[in-house]
Amino acid sequence: MDWWVPLFVIVPLGGAFLTAIIGSFSQAFGRYFTSLLLALLTGLALYIMFTPVGTIIYRVGGHELFDTIPIAIYMVMDGLSLYLLVIINLIGFLSAFYSISYIKTFTSENYYYTLFFLMVAGMNGVVLSGDIFNLYVFLEMAAIASYALVAFGIDKEELEASFKYQILGGISSLFILLSIGLLYWSTSTLNIADISGIIRQKGAPELIKFVSVILLTGFGLKAAMIPFHAWLPDAHSSAPSPISSMLSGVLIKAIGAYVILRLFFNMFAITYDISLVITLIGTLSMVVGVLLAIGQWDIKRLLAYHSISQMGYVVLGVGIGMLVIATNGPRTVAAFAIGGGLYHLFNHAVFKGLLFLNAGAVEHRTGIRDMKRLGGLASKMPVTTSTSLSASMSISGIPPFNGFFSKLIIIMAAIQARYFVLAILAVFVSIITLASFLKVQRFTFFNKSEEKWNLKDLYVKEVPFSMCFSMIVLAVLCLVLSVLIVPSVRDIVLTPAVNVLLDSTVYSTTVLGY
Repeated sequence: MDWWVPLFVIVPLGGAFLTAIIGSFSQAFGRYFTSLLLALLTGLALYIMFTPVGTIIYRVGGHELFDTIPIAIYMVMDGLSLYLLVIINLIGFLSAFYSISYIKTFTSENYYYTLFFLMVAGMNGVVLSGDIFNLYVFLEMAAIASYALVAFGIDKEELEASFKYQILGGISSLFILLSIGLLYWSTSTLNIADISGIIRQKGAPELIKFVSVILLTGFGLKAAMIPFHAWLPDAHSSAPSPISSMLSGVLIKAIGAYVILRLFFNMFAITYDISLVITLIGTLSMVVGVLLAIGQWDIKRLLAYHSISQMGYVVLGVGIGMLVIATNGPRTVAAFAIGGGLYHLFNHAVFKGLLFLNAGAVEHRTGIRDMKRLGGLASKMPVTTSTSLSASMSISGIPPFNGFFSKLIIIMAAIQARYFVLAILAVFVSIITLASFLKVQRFTFFNKSEEKWNLKDLYVKEVPFSMCFSMIVLAVLCLVLSVLIVPSVRDIVLTPAVNVLLDSTVYSTTVLGY
């Protein structure tokens, strides 16, 4: 079964190669081939998740340990990486299927789908890599593909956003590469599990603390956390909507938040200082992001700022869990907080991915993103309207949608850990989020304003089937994912990911076998 692991990298890389060649002769090839392969990878990830196989380790080249030294490149599929694989490939499939109709308005479809495959391959590689340098290689693969996809429309706005994204992404990559070099200098290994064992055996000298700060800065930039968020609003609002869905739904998680979780739980020892910094970053992102979003009238820019805010919930939940562990608090409370953060990570991928697809549908039919100029679309675009309402209720934390339950868990965990101010802030942000999305619904879909469009003869109708299909599936998931609150379902999907972080030393012993 271990040969399944590299398929998540090999298949999209092979898909990129075939699309680049065959797509130059047939424009239709990439449209359907991309969706087919990503659907297969989603099915494989779900099959593995519901088949209790434990941690799967693949050694590239088959090299065994040499006198307790790992010389192979390790690919590790545990509960956390499998959880991210399901999210990445599911949102990737739905975004690619949505693109079948959407991307026809652009040129060079084969380049689009080739870059799309490379971005997915990079993200899959990041979450499977057990080697910190190869993690960096996959990260750069995903990042470089995303730079090109942000600028795919080649308008001035898109090129400027991509340039800003590349500059800050390059600074982030320099921080990460510097920290990898310092880690190798200090430990003489690049294997994450081996580094963890050495740090725990020798303790954490000042150099390791310095490296942890640099890594947090580098991956904080990738995750667009406050105060490292400057690139995100322009990039997410300028990219084609399926790419905005991927950037917000999975990219900032896979190459940002996931790596922070993996390294600061499973490689470094959890300390109070770092836990406090991560919690503060999550809190600031949650509050500042929503305050910046509330005044926006460009619908995609509003959604971009809400990505910062909602990822703040994820980091806040995990940060509270880290603080509880660092202060030797009840492990049940730590597990509760971490579970809430990871639950919200999946929920955010679904409802924010859907919201960007909704915004893309509106722009696709009207050519307008300014909500002041929109309105009256509810009768003309019923599928887009109803699915957008579902996503808006979910992100605002209204029951019975999935966002309510993950936010409730994070708030309850904060109360149990006696961080009452954090709980109050989380409730406050949720109320402001609801106000923000009531504005979106009113001005985009329900406010009669054809005269404000100055486009009375504009022919507006519902978007094509492929776009409707992806929006409907994500809207259904906004309800279906609420079942993760049920213990029997949670134990299959969420608990294995929580245990990987909660039992931080188990990763090292499982991977290396000693």
